[in-house]
Amino acid sequence: MANQLNSLQIQEIMALLPHRYPFLLIDRVLDYTPGESLTAIKNVTVNEPIFTGHFPGMPIFPGVLILEALAQATGILGFKTVTERSENELYLFAAIDEARFKKPVLPGDTMVLEVKFLKERRNMWKFYGEAKVEGQIVCSAELMCARREL
Repeated sequence: MANQLNSLQIQEIMALLPHRYPFLLIDRVLDYTPGESLTAIKNVTVNEPIFTGHFPGMPIFPGVLILEALAQATGILGFKTVTERSENELYLFAAIDEARFKKPVLPGDTMVLEVKFLKERRNMWKFYGEAKVEGQIVCSAELMCARREL
């Protein structure tokens, strides 16, 4: 059976994540399969406030924000995977392993964020994520998120 495309627009993303401008780093979810994987995009524009200081005259999107974008993608996948969730529930970034940065992300780039669910144990979820620009990996990492009610 072919995978049916599941996409989310910004309003649906904002209903799942507590992040807001300038820290909401997912512009659209292109596709997801609950319990398996999610593909999202982040459009990087020169107008983002981070570029006033990183770096003046040579804007490069910070690696920690690439990792945060991947973490936000895992949170969306987590919310789309569970069937029951409380209104005060969040996925908190808990750990990162094996992070690798291959090339810089620049204004004008569209990052394609791909995350895959690996396993869950005691409300700790482990994922593998890759950020790509024009089909080339710019960052990869294993990420862990904690499912918590606040």
